[in-house]
Amino acid sequence: MSNTRGASVVFDGVQKSYDGENLVVKNLNLDIAQGEFLTMLGPSGSGKTTCLMMLAGFEPATHGEIYLNGNPINNVPPHKRGIGMVFQNYALFPHMSVAENLAFPLKVRGMGKSESEDRIKRALEMVELGEFGSRRPAQLSGGQQQRVAVARALVFDPELVLMDEPLGALDKQLREQMQYEIKHIHDNLGVTVVYVTHDQTEALTMSDRVAVFNDGIIQQLSPPDVLYESPDNSFVAQFIGENNKLAGSVVEINKDICTVKLDDGTLVKADPVNVHNVGDRTSVSLRPERIEVAPDNSPNNLVDGKIEEMIYLGDHIRVRMNVAGNNEFIVKVRNRRDKRPISAGDVVKVGWDAADAKALDEAV
Repeated sequence: MSNTRGASVVFDGVQKSYDGENLVVKNLNLDIAQGEFLTMLGPSGSGKTTCLMMLAGFEPATHGEIYLNGNPINNVPPHKRGIGMVFQNYALFPHMSVAENLAFPLKVRGMGKSESEDRIKRALEMVELGEFGSRRPAQLSGGQQQRVAVARALVFDPELVLMDEPLGALDKQLREQMQYEIKHIHDNLGVTVVYVTHDQTEALTMSDRVAVFNDGIIQQLSPPDVLYESPDNSFVAQFIGENNKLAGSVVEINKDICTVKLDDGTLVKADPVNVHNVGDRTSVSLRPERIEVAPDNSPNNLVDGKIEEMIYLGDHIRVRMNVAGNNEFIVKVRNRRDKRPISAGDVVKVGWDAADAKALDEAV
């Protein structure tokens, strides 16, 4: 388990159609660096899993070429690509012990018994299952089975590991634990990981970069913090994290700021990310934690809001408000002892900085 090389992956103009008419993946151009942890994120049917299956060799590309370490692999069968794979359903052999499951990919590659035993031992220790080699999968918990699946994908020292919704069957606490464990394994080995999920938290927690898919197209490819803080369009803003949207039209644009007249007549300032001309329709995107209720300072956006509902969540209070005609405007109020108490039914000032409000394309 000393792989620090990783593999580079390139999708060059790749398309995929199952019926010859409708494209599931549309002209994909994507470079994945050696040692990178890249997550393909998106809703069901967005094309992310199809991309993974083409990279693995289980689905042929309709058009374009896929390269692994500079070599075209469209015509290379899956078992000769040297890629590790982790599936949601684990895909462990139930009649084999844990050690025998790990030995299988080594046996296929003709590895000797002594080296195989060493690799199996190290792989099990890496996922903290060193004493479980003789057990059958049915004798393990779901989390332990998933660790075995990860160990099996890594035991033959691949440069590239593909993971398809690997944590989807686990409960919330175990899923969060496994997110960190997989990320730590990646950091220690330097192997390239391409990870598919529809879970935005997984993507933000684990990835070096995230490719957000919708309708067969990458909507944005960015590090997690950039994706969250600076979405390129309304789809990304709505799909990544919680987000308020306020519909309106642009009435003024300067270089770094624009003025938007919301549909109820309220004027707000925003960062003009995806608008170009006065009169453009826009959806102003605003994260709930960037908004202040009854702010102590004087932000350049200050509007009235009526508190509709408050939910106590320990470290913060989730406040649902009616702001500028939006009855689902969410504010996360930090639980501070010195903060002025608020109650449902109150009409209060809410404020935010223009830099935190992104004027994007009109949300559909």
